[in-house]
Amino acid sequence: MNDQELQKLVEKISLESFGKPFCHKAYFNSRLKSTGGRYMLNSHHVEINKKYYEQLGHEELVGIIKHELCHYHLHLEGKGYKHRDQDFRLLMKKVGAPRFCSALPDRPKTNKSVKILVYVCKECGQIFQRKRKVDTKKFVCGKCKGKLVFKKELTLD
Repeated sequence: MNDQELQKLVEKISLESFGKPFCHKAYFNSRLKSTGGRYMLNSHHVEINKKYYEQLGHEELVGIIKHELCHYHLHLEGKGYKHRDQDFRLLMKKVGAPRFCSALPDRPKTNKSVKILVYVCKECGQIFQRKRKVDTKKFVCGKCKGKLVFKKELTLD
């Protein structure tokens, strides 16, 4: 599917599901990573993540388009177009638009290991565990104002 076919599909869904025309542009945006699509408030264009169509198919694409068209039509009518607004939730329920898009299958799970840096106070022996590096020349122990020394790095799975 290319941008022209997407434009025609969005116009068709807008007329069938909402009973209103879609008068702006719809196109694929390859830079979108974590979302299925987005409605642009200033230009009123709709951008769609092509990966969702390629990996999850036509049904998922139609759901994403309906969701973005809910934002589009409500914004143009001056009603509540944000996710938390009642107008938005009611319209989504009416047209059968999903609240969230499905997760992409090729997207890696976030089972990353976490590294923890351990610092010890030279004076009182207080142990500090941090995720970020601490500048030991600048920061001191919060308990006794003693000098901090880097001890070790732990990796948690």
